[in-house]
Amino acid sequence: METTRPTMWRKARAFARRIEVRYRPVDPRTRAALDARWAALPATARTPAQTLGRHAVGCEGTHGVFPKCNLTCSPCYHSADANKVRVDGKHTLVEIEAQLKFLASRRGPRAHAQLIGGEVSLLAPDDHAAALQIMRDYGREPMSFTHGDFDYEYLQAVVLDADGNARFGRVSFAAHFDKLMRGRSGIPRPRTEAELTPYRRRFAEMFTRLKSEHGIASYLAHNMTVTPDNIDEVADVVGDVVGMGGYSMVSFQPAAFVGDERRWHGDYREIDIDTVWEQIERGMEQPISYEAIQFGDPRCNRTALGFMVGEKWHSFLDTTLAVESSTRDEFFTHLGGVNFGGSGPLTLVLKLFRVLVGHPHGVVVAVRWAASVLRRCGGPRTLLLALLRKEVRPMTFVVHRFMDAENVAPAWQLMQDGQVSSDPVLRETQDRLAACTYSMAHPETGELVPACVQHSVLDPGENQELRRLLPLTVSHSPGCCG
Repeated sequence: METTRPTMWRKARAFARRIEVRYRPVDPRTRAALDARWAALPATARTPAQTLGRHAVGCEGTHGVFPKCNLTCSPCYHSADANKVRVDGKHTLVEIEAQLKFLASRRGPRAHAQLIGGEVSLLAPDDHAAALQIMRDYGREPMSFTHGDFDYEYLQAVVLDADGNARFGRVSFAAHFDKLMRGRSGIPRPRTEAELTPYRRRFAEMFTRLKSEHGIASYLAHNMTVTPDNIDEVADVVGDVVGMGGYSMVSFQPAAFVGDERRWHGDYREIDIDTVWEQIERGMEQPISYEAIQFGDPRCNRTALGFMVGEKWHSFLDTTLAVESSTRDEFFTHLGGVNFGGSGPLTLVLKLFRVLVGHPHGVVVAVRWAASVLRRCGGPRTLLLALLRKEVRPMTFVVHRFMDAENVAPAWQLMQDGQVSSDPVLRETQDRLAACTYSMAHPETGELVPACVQHSVLDPGENQELRRLLPLTVSHSPGCCG
């Protein structure tokens, strides 16, 4: 008995320690990753609105896992060899496992990650599902990036197992639609963005049907490349997509000179982030405020988090109001890093309870913020009626501005050499890369690289190697019997 009592106490203490860590508001691994991300930000990016290093580590994406696409886009951020690489499910899963394991080890147990490459629906449904499961196993909230040119049968095959049971309770897809894409089923050469409206709607309706028939929820984002050829159509696209009701995010990417040079047409530098944002506001027929929350460098990303009440959009935070500005600051101070999306209901309640024990004034802060938002929405009656009519839903607007490869390559090389450029263009590029919200993993070198570096610097060589590893044509040696 004397020898077992210390052992029992050690086990009890170890169990208590595991429980304490499990219900700690912020996982120690997350805290370490956040601190490292904040320390790596340029001084200009460390603003009161900055989320990186305070609440989030940023997004993640796969690379080299399925470069091939079956549509032709102008421009295309993929290198010239991307479509000469065979889609191979085994390769995809092995690479995703390695990349996600590395991401989790460096960036903590929770993040949003994009299953991205060429076209995700070229994966066999079971491989697509297995890839999503690997990402979930490493604590990631995965989003499949697609051109949306697949049918409901493919979607069902991804989300249902062989017995017809749901593999996932919720899925996220980002669908890219614009008239710069060639080869879409039913409309191979669209002349206007308006001609794609039925296809955008059909994509969203598949997920409405999925929810109705199988109870699987979804989060849908709409992506669109913007060039001088379609900038004047952005406002109408915003109005159409928001009005459909199926999408929770509308995102635009002003084109840059990156990827396959054969598909560059026009002067993409004519379109900047402000020009696109003006079109978003025109489409919504109201100002869309984005200053409250910052993701990385504002020259790269502009994000407006909010929700619709009927036909009007409202921001979650209006920092022109003192009560809401202080709410943001209190949130980052006391709730920054708390895993809201990946925690079960009980776990989240216990984490929030621990926060409130140390900061009971948080209840007052939350009530004041909610009251302020309620007033902005027109008062309790307006919001209640909208809720009853199912007219309240999340809506986020995003513009992500890529950088030209001719600037990224030398700027990155200088950063690798520990040098700060004296050239103003390259210095801006270095600052933007240092504040990048979107990382890709290279476990073979131990590096995390910004997405612009991946596409501008690393993709060409990577896809050349993949072309040798996974050629489109596979020769089979004859067997013993010829």
